Amino acid sequence: MKDDQAMERFYLIVGHVGRLELLVPQGARLVQLRIKDASEAELRRQIARARDFCAVHGAQLVVNDHWQIALDLNCSFVHLGQEDMETADFAALNRAGVRYGLSTHDEAELERALRHDPAYVALGPVYPTLLKKMKWGPQGLDRVSRWKQIAGQTPLVAIGGLTPARLPGVFAAGADSAAVVTDIQQADDPEARCRQWAEACA
Repeated sequence: MKDDQAMERFYLIVGHVGRLELLVPQGARLVQLRIKDASEAELRRQIARARDFCAVHGAQLVVNDHWQIALDLNCSFVHLGQEDMETADFAALNRAGVRYGLSTHDEAELERALRHDPAYVALGPVYPTLLKKMKWGPQGLDRVSRWKQIAGQTPLVAIGGLTPARLPGVFAAGADSAAVVTDIQQADDPEARCRQWAEACA
C-alpha cells in the first residue's frame, strides 16, 4: 500500500465491533468495520471502540463508508464504495493522512478509482456471493488478472464468495489480498475459521 506498507493478504470484514473483538485475536491484521443501519451515536461508539481495540492488538482498522466519522475519531484508513466517492472529501482525507481503498466493478470505475491514488482497489464479486444481491455477476479469475494488469503497483483486493480453498487461484490470478465476510460469518466456529484463513494467507 502507500507509505511503503505491505498489503495484508487476509482482509477480514465484519459488521459489528463485537465480532471484530472476537476475530482480530485469531490472526486478522487488516479488518474492515462495515456497519449498516445504525444511528450516528452507535456508529461513533463502535468505530471508536474498534479503533482502540485494533491499536492494542496491532491490527489495521478500515472504516467502511463513514469517512467523516473516521476523520473526527482520528482513524487512519477508510473504504469507500462508488456512491461514497461522489460525496467524499478526498482533499480532507489526504490532508489528514487517511488512506482509502475503493470498490470497483467495471473498467470505468477502476480508472476513476485509480485517479484518486488509492491505497488499494477492490474487485468483486469474484465468485457468487450469498451476502447481498449484487447487480454485477461473478467477475471470475480472468477479470482479477485484467484488473491487476491495469492497477499495476496499486494493490488489488479480491472479494466475493472466497474460501480458503479458492485462495491459491485468486492469488495466482494477481490479487494481493483476499477479503472475506460470509465464509467466516456463517461458519460453525468463526474463530477457528478465522485462524484457518490467517494460516492460508500466511
